[in-house]
Amino acid sequence: MHRRKFLAGTAAVAAATLARPAIVRAATEISFFFPVAVGGPITKIIDGYAADFEKENPGISVKPIYAGTYYETIAKSLTAHKAGTPPAIAVLLSTDIFTLIDEEAVVPFDDFAKGEAEQKWIKSFFPAFMENSQTGGKTWGIPFQRSTIVLYWNKEAFKEARLDPETAPATWAEETAFAEKLTKRDGAGNVTQWGMQIPSSGFPYWLFQGLTTQNDAMLMNQEGDRTFFDKPGVVEALQRWVDLGRKQKVMAPGVVEWGTTPKDFFERKTAMMWNVRANAKFPFGVAMLPANKRRGSPTGGGNFYIFKKTSRAQQEASLKFAQWMTAPERAASWSKDTGYVAVRPDAWETPAMKEYVAGFPAAAVARDQLKYAVAELSTHDNQRVTKALNDGLQAALTGAKPADAAMKDAQAEAERLLKAYR
Repeated sequence: MHRRKFLAGTAAVAAATLARPAIVRAATEISFFFPVAVGGPITKIIDGYAADFEKENPGISVKPIYAGTYYETIAKSLTAHKAGTPPAIAVLLSTDIFTLIDEEAVVPFDDFAKGEAEQKWIKSFFPAFMENSQTGGKTWGIPFQRSTIVLYWNKEAFKEARLDPETAPATWAEETAFAEKLTKRDGAGNVTQWGMQIPSSGFPYWLFQGLTTQNDAMLMNQEGDRTFFDKPGVVEALQRWVDLGRKQKVMAPGVVEWGTTPKDFFERKTAMMWNVRANAKFPFGVAMLPANKRRGSPTGGGNFYIFKKTSRAQQEASLKFAQWMTAPERAASWSKDTGYVAVRPDAWETPAMKEYVAGFPAAAVARDQLKYAVAELSTHDNQRVTKALNDGLQAALTGAKPADAAMKDAQAEAERLLKAYR
C-alpha cells in the first residue's frame, strides 16, 4: 500500500515536471569593439570568426561592433565606459595601455587567467609584443594584430640604377647611397622618381621611432612617465630625416603622406619606402630597416582589452574569446589574410604558415625583426604626449624649426603633461 502511494506520487511529480517548459540558460553576450569602418573583407573575416566561436561555445554570443579608426574606437570605448555601458572586449592600440589603466576602464588578464593553461597562454606570445602589453607586473593587453615597420624596394628600379636587385641597404650610409642612385630627374630638374619615402603624416612618431631605435636612442621609459625627446641621439635621428629631403634631396621635402606612400611605390614614384604592408605588380623585396648604431623598429598595432564595468560572466567569456582568437592556427590564418605578424612563435610552426612562408619568404621579415624591436611610444596621457612629438617632427620636416629646437619644445610639453604622473 505504501509502495503504491509512493510510486503514484513519483509519477505525479514526473508528469508535472514534463508539463513545465525546460529552463533555457541565456547566452552570455559580449560586445566586441573592433577598429575598422563598416564593410569590407576584414569585417567579413571577423564576422566569420565570431560565428565559428559561437558554434564552439554555445553559451556565449559575440556581437562585433565596427567602431572606425583606432582613435575613434578608443574614444567610443571610453565614452561608453564612462556611461557604464562599455564593450566587454575591444581591440585598441597597444599604446593605449596607460590611458586605459588611468581611466580604470580595463581589468588585467591575470585576474582570470590563473590556471596553468592560462598562464602558459600569456607566456606564448613574442616578448617584443608583450612590452606594450604588460606593466606593473600585470598583463593588461593581449597581442592580436601587431606589426613592425619594414623596408620595401622595387627590384626593377634597382636594376635600372645598376644596384643588386636582391640586396637591400643594410645601413643608413647604404640607404642614402642607394637612394641617390635611385632618384630620377627630368631635363628640367623635376623629380620623376624619389629614391626613398618615409611617411610623416598619420603616425609620424612611429616611423620616427624606427630612426631613433636605429640610433640607439629611447623615446620613453618603461613606466610611461618620462620622455627623452631632446636627447642627442633623438635629435640626430630627426636631423637625418630632415636631411634626406632637404640636404641629400632623395626624398620629397616636407610632409610625406602616409596614405599615398604605398600608391607612390606602386606607381614607381618612389623606389624604396618604409611601411607595414604592400603589394605591387612589379618584383619587389622586403627587408628589415637599415641599421645605424643598431638595427631596430618599434612594434605597432592592436591588443585585446577586457573592460571593467562588465559582469564577471562577460569578462570570463571575453577571456575565452581572446584565447580562441589567438590560438596558433587562428593567429596563422589572421596573419595570412591581413599581413599582420602572427603574434606567437608556435603559429609559425603550423603547416599552413610553413607553406605560406615557403611560397612568400618576405612574410617572415617583420617577424624576424622582432629580435631588434622595441616598445612603441606609450606614456600616460599618451595622445597629448604623442601629439607634442608629432608637432615637433612636423615643425622640423617643414623647416619651421631646427631639429634641436623642435625636440626641445616637444620635450618641454611632454614634461608638463607627465609631471603629475610621477
